[in-house]
Amino acid sequence: MMKNVEVKKQSRLYLFFKRLTDIILSTLALICFSPIFLFIYIRSQFGENKGPVFFKQVRIGKNGKPFKIYKFRSMIVNADEILHQNKELYQKYIENNYKLEPDEDPRITPLGAWLRRTSIDEIPQFINILKGDMSIIGPRPVVQEELKEYGDRVDKFLSVKPGAMGLWQASGRSNIGYPERCDMELSYVDNASYWFDCQIMFKNIISIFKHTGAY
Repeated sequence: MMKNVEVKKQSRLYLFFKRLTDIILSTLALICFSPIFLFIYIRSQFGENKGPVFFKQVRIGKNGKPFKIYKFRSMIVNADEILHQNKELYQKYIENNYKLEPDEDPRITPLGAWLRRTSIDEIPQFINILKGDMSIIGPRPVVQEELKEYGDRVDKFLSVKPGAMGLWQASGRSNIGYPERCDMELSYVDNASYWFDCQIMFKNIISIFKHTGAY
């Protein structure tokens, strides 16, 4: 029998200022990073691996609502299909917390490896933030199959808007797998506040410059 997990209700004032900050910062970021969008577009159209500029994947948002997350494409075209076709590699992907080591992942392009290492591939998520699918700070949005990792705490995990930056990324990102990741993400849900968001943002910026867990 599944136990009921208490979900903390966030104040309207906090949510108002959180959304206002999301709109302001995501707008400024998209303007400032527009030269990078142009560079990636040119490389994607005339480089060695032609294809879409963006990688789009369905993730699960607040209250279980699915949305398409945007990233700069760091993989070959039809990467997901190629992964699913290789049953052995896909099984390893699942067992390794839904990721593969860069040197064994045949889907990642040379440019994509650099984009991931520098976290530049994450920049288009400011579009998701501006649209309201995500927030700057929050638990990392997951694919449908990852929800099972949260067990009877899944409703709590989905009670807040997912974020581009979060406590998990600030604490080690891909170096931290399940179930520790669940505890970390849910710890944010329990302690969310504007000041806590600011602390997490600062820690994430430090992690990005150090390339901590970025692959």
